[in-house]
Amino acid sequence: MRSDLTDITLIVDRSGSMGSVCEEAEGGVNAFIKRQQQQPGEALLTLVQFDTEYEFVTQGTPVQDVPPYKLIPRGMTALLDAVGQAIQQTGERLASMPEPARPGLVIVVVMTDGLENSSCEFTKSQVKSLIQHQQDVYDWQFTFLGANQDAFEEARSMGMPSSAAANYSPSKTRETYQAAAGKVARMRMEKRAGRMVKNEFTEEERRDMQSP
Repeated sequence: MRSDLTDITLIVDRSGSMGSVCEEAEGGVNAFIKRQQQQPGEALLTLVQFDTEYEFVTQGTPVQDVPPYKLIPRGMTALLDAVGQAIQQTGERLASMPEPARPGLVIVVVMTDGLENSSCEFTKSQVKSLIQHQQDVYDWQFTFLGANQDAFEEARSMGMPSSAAANYSPSKTRETYQAAAGKVARMRMEKRAGRMVKNEFTEEERRDMQSP
């Protein structure tokens, strides 16, 4: 495996409720991408957007080649389908790579402003099993960012560590993407340096995600 290569999957909510923060969310996603482009080392980015359906915007694309993202809010929230498909397809892609070429760090970031309400392919228990398998067997690192909900409880219910979860205020959507970008950049740096990867937000980042 390559310690200088990170595989990042960013799962983005584009449901109709994102309409009120569309500009902030779009800018936040693009700021996330730019931060990773500026970070030393290589990264592959998979960008999945979801509403009632899910769509792979990019899939295992070198982050330097990822074009600007355009957000068009619509539909409902098929969160479980998006997460389940992202994990399955990323796992299959990585399994097809020769062992020496595989990324040393795999990160999945999920961001949503609401609760699941329209998935038809995956149940929560199925998604939880997928997440726990990838964490326990392959040391994947998951992050969950949620607004208008208890993000810590939602993360735990899907098998993600609550230390890697955060509640955010919708008015701080852009800042939340920036906080996630900073955390991912730190994790990449720690991996390249041979240090323990800490999948957690700083207190300052958590404050930045909250309205006063």
